[in-house]
Amino acid sequence: MANTDTPAPPPPPPPPPPPPPTPKSKRERPCDACRRRKSKCVVPEGNSICAACKFHAHECTYVELPMPRKKRANDARLEGEMNKRRSPDKEFSPTRHSRISLNASLVKTENAIENGLAAHDASVLKQTLGMQKGRHSQYVGWTTEFEPCLVELLPLDEKDESSLFRGTLRKVSHHDTFLMRSDHVTAKYEEEALNLDLIQQFVGPYGRDLVNLYFDIVHPSFPILHKDVFLQRYTRSHREFAPALLAAVYILAFSWWHHSPNLVHITKPDIAPLEALALRALADATNRPKLSTVQAGLILLQRPEGDSWVMTAQMVAIGQELGLHVDCSGWSIPTWERGLRRRLAWALYVQDKWSSLVHGRPSHIDSSNWVVRQLSGSDFPPSDIGDESGEEEDGRVLFTHMVSLTEILAEILDTFYTARAGREIRAQGAGATRHILDRAKPVQIKLKEWFTKLPACLKMDTVSTTKLSSTGYLHLAYYATEIELHRLIIRSLTPIPHPPHLPTASPTPTSSTTLSLSPSPQASFPPDPYLTHICRSAAKTRLISAMDFVNRLKPTHLAAFWHFASKVNFALIGTFGCLLWASAPGAEEAAFYRVRLDEYKWTLRVSVRELGFMRFAARHLDAAVGLLGEQVIKRPLSEVYGAVGPMVGEGEPLIKEETSPGRDVVMMEREEIRELERFRFDPAVSGMSDAEGSLSDEEMDDDEGEEDEEDEDDDDDEDEDDDEDMVEVEEGRGRG
Repeated sequence: MANTDTPAPPPPPPPPPPPPPTPKSKRERPCDACRRRKSKCVVPEGNSICAACKFHAHECTYVELPMPRKKRANDARLEGEMNKRRSPDKEFSPTRHSRISLNASLVKTENAIENGLAAHDASVLKQTLGMQKGRHSQYVGWTTEFEPCLVELLPLDEKDESSLFRGTLRKVSHHDTFLMRSDHVTAKYEEEALNLDLIQQFVGPYGRDLVNLYFDIVHPSFPILHKDVFLQRYTRSHREFAPALLAAVYILAFSWWHHSPNLVHITKPDIAPLEALALRALADATNRPKLSTVQAGLILLQRPEGDSWVMTAQMVAIGQELGLHVDCSGWSIPTWERGLRRRLAWALYVQDKWSSLVHGRPSHIDSSNWVVRQLSGSDFPPSDIGDESGEEEDGRVLFTHMVSLTEILAEILDTFYTARAGREIRAQGAGATRHILDRAKPVQIKLKEWFTKLPACLKMDTVSTTKLSSTGYLHLAYYATEIELHRLIIRSLTPIPHPPHLPTASPTPTSSTTLSLSPSPQASFPPDPYLTHICRSAAKTRLISAMDFVNRLKPTHLAAFWHFASKVNFALIGTFGCLLWASAPGAEEAAFYRVRLDEYKWTLRVSVRELGFMRFAARHLDAAVGLLGEQVIKRPLSEVYGAVGPMVGEGEPLIKEETSPGRDVVMMEREEIRELERFRFDPAVSGMSDAEGSLSDEEMDDDEGEEDEEDEDDDDDEDEDDDEDMVEVEEGRGRG
């Protein structure tokens, strides 16, 4: 029988040994920096460096060997501290001390994580609109070449972006679009790292102390930075900042050099080179504007000598480039960035409006193109865990009230101080004062409500002996706002002074050493004596209240942070006093204002040591008083009016020589004269007590002593009474 069994197939050959593992390429393994940080190394397609190194401006290398697993004692301690900082559920209770502790703020990262600000993750800032590393944004308006209807048709990726030849369009809402552009193609971008090194080299070992000073003194009432993020980034590297912003923080902090216990015994360096470097860096940053550019500009503008109308205009333009003038409530950006944008926007608004007042020029921000939502508590990051005294919270309340006061100031500027408004007032002729009062009434009511609703923490008498208080600049701004309203009213009642060598509209006999008073257009007819009395009394009360406020300032106020406009606001008080002096109808009243101005000048001079820029107000007042003392010579009231009869209010004659052609004399009605005569020597409003309408030296001293002893609330009540009289003068004309 044949064997039909087939032979078994031979066993398969053993598989070839696997090839030796190839080492990971540079693209597959983490770079040296990411390996040290133990973070994910992501290299975007088409790039040669990872995102983290690009964000931190570090060299992206692959030359180091893996770190050994066995840790030395120092490394273990360092990693333990970092784990504490990264742990969101780790509680921390810092020891109470007077200075901000950088370590205490760094440990508190739970708020940063909650706000999406895990600083060790470079991808977080890519979600932002105005803080990206390597890209900057430009707001796309509705009149540009980017037609909104066509933009709607563009395909968008998961980031709501679409690439174009000019950059990348990013839609943050249904109506708002930005053009994202690369920083690398802008001028002098490569110099940023060098500038940062030069800035840090200048401050040397004092950098941390200066940062502490800034966040201890400036930041509470000027919260335009995100404190936790700044401190975390500062601890890692100075290269994580825009050069202009880092330099600006250092420069402003130098103003309080001697308030640091670590710096008080060290000679303060000359910061002129640092200021020059900061201004150059800021100019370079305008080629790639970001939120940090506006932050740096606003901080530099707060320097005692840093006010600049041109720089303010630049910051407003950059803010509009970044879309700070529109509402970001519904934008697809991190929540914390929305709050930061609102705070920056309103700080820019305050800067613009007060610059308009200080420089007497038109505001750059128009109300029709300003739709930023009002500030609320959610727009501020959580308070520092070491802020047991509530200092940061009080500072935020101060900042918010400064914004609301500035909105009232903006209404005054738009209503009375535009070129068109000035022309309309002049066109009213004799009715100019009533025209102004009609429009001033609603603004005056808003000012009164603003002041009466100030919380207790913003009162001038609420001050700690161990903490600096910036409430002074808020109250000074309030008095400056009041003065801007009253000086316009006084000007409408007052003839305009002209030097003797200039022609006047209606020349009157005058001494060669005396300013002649040429009637303003509304002086063609005798002003209403009752109206004049009310307006001048209210103005006098404002002046005295403002001067007494300055006299009550304590060292804790003087040494604190003052808003940039404060320098000129102090001078405005003296200017207002000089206006009342120059327009005084008689020598007695002029002497009263001269005494008060001398006292105010003395207060400014003795305060210069603590608040250096008061020297500007003192010198300005010196020049104005010198001019008035030489050229404005007032005659006694009895000599001015002789036997004509009693005067009205604070010196208005009952019989006034008419300067208009075709008329000789205008007589006041006797019934009105008798009703108004009682205002002649009212000491409560005119400051005159004797039959001649003047004060003796002893009475002047007693009167000033009583004013110094008055409570602030009593002054406010008196202010409000005069406000009501002034704004209701139309109804009060027949009261008598």
